[in-house]
Amino acid sequence: MNLPQGYAYSAVYAGIRQTERDDLALIVSGLPANAAAVFTRNRVQAAPVRLCRRHLAQSKGQVGAILINAGNANCATRNGDAVALGTARETARMLKLPVAQVLTASTGVIGVELDGGKITAALPRLVNGLSPDRFEDAARAIMTTDLVMKTAAAEARLKHGAVCVAGMTKGSGMIHPNMATTLGFVLTDAQLPAATLRAILKRAVESSYNRLSVDGDTSTNDTLLLLANGASGVRPETREIPRVEERIAAVCQQLARSIARDGEGAKKFVTIEVSGAPNDNAAARLARTIANSPLVKTAIAGSDPNWGRILSAAGNAGVVFDPAKTDIRMQGVVVCRGGLATPFSETELKEKLDAPEVHIRFSLRGKSKGEARFWTCDLTHGYIDINASYRT
Repeated sequence: MNLPQGYAYSAVYAGIRQTERDDLALIVSGLPANAAAVFTRNRVQAAPVRLCRRHLAQSKGQVGAILINAGNANCATRNGDAVALGTARETARMLKLPVAQVLTASTGVIGVELDGGKITAALPRLVNGLSPDRFEDAARAIMTTDLVMKTAAAEARLKHGAVCVAGMTKGSGMIHPNMATTLGFVLTDAQLPAATLRAILKRAVESSYNRLSVDGDTSTNDTLLLLANGASGVRPETREIPRVEERIAAVCQQLARSIARDGEGAKKFVTIEVSGAPNDNAAARLARTIANSPLVKTAIAGSDPNWGRILSAAGNAGVVFDPAKTDIRMQGVVVCRGGLATPFSETELKEKLDAPEVHIRFSLRGKSKGEARFWTCDLTHGYIDINASYRT
């Protein structure tokens, strides 16, 4: 993996988790990085989200470090704001940064007081361990119920040299496309102004994290940050910016897909494609509603080609369409034509649905061109097992 220049990473165990594995991570940019961010739309927002918003406004979008803890969401607690600010201040002091250039992020259980002393006590080890080679250590440290580390990288070769993009993310439950969903950190060494980054991130999120769902729950801590520190010395020409944006979007999409593949208790990765909708937003609403339907997700878990559940879910999306002009394919097999059943071998399709990847296509006939692609997973009893005992 080619990582962007100018960043260092670290991870340690601070004692936040009940089990002894790294639960504190640090990402540092050697040069102050321009940044863009998107946050949860949940009305209940964790202290780190509020702090990030405030610091980004104070620093005019410049970031020097991101401090991330796993095992505790630092949300809905009495001391949440004090812990977020106190740990940011101590990190800033140790790194000799303005406090407004330090962002915090947390993931874990909501409503449990976070002991900020554990974080500040671990900071010397965390800072001393900073290295450009510890990207994956940081990516593993931010995991909660994740079964696998989630990273992605890409490179763009431009007129004046190459720029790299790399990202890490976490999440496998409490995932719903209502902005960023989960925690994600995407870094590049290109020279890009904050305003350009904001526009790039907005579009990249729409084609990635906002096309993702596991269980329909939007977290209180959702944070996605995009940093550009310019350490490559390469400033993309105006005509080259779309090429850089393409790489950033590709990294975001790969990260989003990895979350769906690792959905809590999931056995199958599901891609839903909608075409022929009145516009792209309408297509996304249709795809999102199908993806979030427990009946659809459990049918997929059982390899049941119950296309009626797909049609019914689409009808709840609030999008006007004619069911009599609707076709549905599962694993490439036409199961519904014109809103009605069409002959197919249920035994053969059931075998195809046993595969680890499932593809559903929902097509509306007519002249409209709206389309969307969405990623989700099946819903199994494993999801209940994980979340019924999450705190214990």
